[in-house]
Amino acid sequence: MIRSASEMRAAARASLSGKWGGAVMVTLVYLAVMGVLPAGIDLKVYDGVGSIIQLLLMPLGWSMSVLFLDNLRSGDEYKVGQLFEGFRDYTRVAGTMILTGIYTFLWTLLLIVPGIIKSFSYAMTAFVLRDNPELKFNGAIEKSMKMMDGHKFDLFYLYLTFIGWGLLCILTLGIGLLWFVPYMQSALAHFYEDVKAEYEAAQAQGE
Repeated sequence: MIRSASEMRAAARASLSGKWGGAVMVTLVYLAVMGVLPAGIDLKVYDGVGSIIQLLLMPLGWSMSVLFLDNLRSGDEYKVGQLFEGFRDYTRVAGTMILTGIYTFLWTLLLIVPGIIKSFSYAMTAFVLRDNPELKFNGAIEKSMKMMDGHKFDLFYLYLTFIGWGLLCILTLGIGLLWFVPYMQSALAHFYEDVKAEYEAAQAQGE
């Protein structure tokens, strides 16, 4: 049973309760690394070197997603060191996330809407990689697609409920991102837990 968007946001706030300081610090470091490093490159070479750096930092984005899943399960404090866990499994993580981006881009070339729909199908890939160390590349992507079958609109609606926070980030010149990112990522982790539970229950019934 997939919880409502309001229930997931409430669960996200509960997961972050008393731990906002660590979550904000992790987000600050993540945004600084992802923004400052490429921005510090000479604009004349940005397109080439900057793009390479973004690719090299791909596991950082993966870690930023799954650390909220890890912490809601464990109840532990958020630690900056968690951001670099993806580099321990660099090829599997980076390769899968790059492939996901390529597929999304190719679908977007057909039409914008199919690209958006596919992005929702692939949305659980990072979490699938965390819970299934034996899966990589197409295997992880395909499992995400199966888990999201019938739930793409649920995720779309969850995103819509964060529009107000997005506007707040604009009004605060980006400062609001320090709270918005943990809030949304935590809600997404709760969404995954629901989708995973439903998928596994369906699989068990089919056996």
